[in-house]
Amino acid sequence: MRPTRSLSALALTLILTAAGCGGSTPASPDRTDDDRPPAIGWKPCGAPTAAQGGGRAPGADWECGTLRAPLDYTKPHGDTIGIALIRAKATDRAHRIGSLIFNFGGPGGSGVAALPQFAPGYRALRARYDLVSFDPRGVGESAGVRCLDDKALDEAAQTDNTPENDTELHRTQQQNAAYAAACAHNSGRLLGQVDTTSAARDMDRLRQALGDDKLHYFGISYGTELGGVYAHLFPRRVGRAVLDAVVDPTQDPLQGTLGQTKGFQLALDDYLKDCPGQCPRQTEITALLDRLHQDPLPTEQQGRVLTRDEAVNGIAAALYSKDTWRYLSLGLREAMSKGTGSVLLSLSDSLAGREPDGHYSNLQAANRAISCVDAQQRYSAGQVRAQLPAFRAASAVFGESAAWSLLDCTGWPVPGKWRTPQVSAPGAAPILVIGNTGDPATPYEGAGRMARQLGKDVGVLVTYRGEGHGAYNSGNPCMTALVNSYLLNGTPPRPGTTCAP
Repeated sequence: MRPTRSLSALALTLILTAAGCGGSTPASPDRTDDDRPPAIGWKPCGAPTAAQGGGRAPGADWECGTLRAPLDYTKPHGDTIGIALIRAKATDRAHRIGSLIFNFGGPGGSGVAALPQFAPGYRALRARYDLVSFDPRGVGESAGVRCLDDKALDEAAQTDNTPENDTELHRTQQQNAAYAAACAHNSGRLLGQVDTTSAARDMDRLRQALGDDKLHYFGISYGTELGGVYAHLFPRRVGRAVLDAVVDPTQDPLQGTLGQTKGFQLALDDYLKDCPGQCPRQTEITALLDRLHQDPLPTEQQGRVLTRDEAVNGIAAALYSKDTWRYLSLGLREAMSKGTGSVLLSLSDSLAGREPDGHYSNLQAANRAISCVDAQQRYSAGQVRAQLPAFRAASAVFGESAAWSLLDCTGWPVPGKWRTPQVSAPGAAPILVIGNTGDPATPYEGAGRMARQLGKDVGVLVTYRGEGHGAYNSGNPCMTALVNSYLLNGTPPRPGTTCAP
């Protein structure tokens, strides 16, 4: 997904461990650089770094390495950056197909930290694939973008950025300007080179370094956009590819944010219908948010309170998976009955990449840097105000904060590169495109548009009638069997195939 400040990203990486019309094409499709990458020096993995989100070393099954890539692909023999990699080799070496490269979303998520966490769900695929992931450029240990330090991020998070008057709007604009200035100061020329097109070129360089003729790929959320851009650039290099929880490639940031707002509202409606026991009405939730704007709630975290924006983030975080709806119930009951906001703040922290010890990964910085260098659109306060009625109509809970997040790229130090991404891939092998009817972050309609944009006989649309962000990791037996059969046997399902719980 293309997450915003308020409806942030990467729930597949962060939340589930607790329970994204034509732009220019920089080079001809299928162009392969003459400078082939050197072999990767694999070695045992250490623990993920703070920039990657921290945690424990993944264990003996895993090995890590670095891929050198041009900082600027228009200057292929200039400065380079290192792309951090992780791999677990196939267990059935005699029947190995190749490497299966994962991107779990964001933008801004560390694949090096995420893949070992999710690997148990890919055990059947690992039999015949080396499972591989990476930190995309600007993320984690791949020349990670740096902006604010931990203390400044905490201070920014405690400031409510859903303005209700001109004074509050000025404060929001000042904070956005300070954030952009810090990114420019601490990351410099890197900011212009962390775009999705360059990341797609890194993936083709990785394919070559791994010794694969085709790129076999599993992209989730923003990873579907990255996969679509790769297919456009290198259609004849596409092997077996799956796009799950699909970003709509036809929407600009305003359209995408409005669609996402509707998606989260749909998920909230489904939660409220399904919620057992004593659950609040939506009017009670909106009343809570109104109170928080003036009176943030105390929490168990010393010196930190629950603001309205953080409450909205916490609610959104819990809607990414039906498995985490119970945390939403706990958080709302705590806030409404006890007058404290610890649970909702913890949920909000998970989306922000904040660890319990107060350290942040570079998720927020990378997310904004990649989003802003991709999209050309820069919105004014007047344009946001004109859109507020539509956002309020879409959701009384998420609408206003989502609308004001459109200011995030205004005044960004570098220009954006496209209006919308190009993903047409004539001549590519079939690509499995999975849409989930209850997906809050990447609404179902985007999957159909992605399949059509990829092209006839390329995009193969399948549907999961369920809840949560993504389908394969739902554990649904029908979806698991469908995807595994395609990746292991190479035969895609019939277009229009549907799985249900």
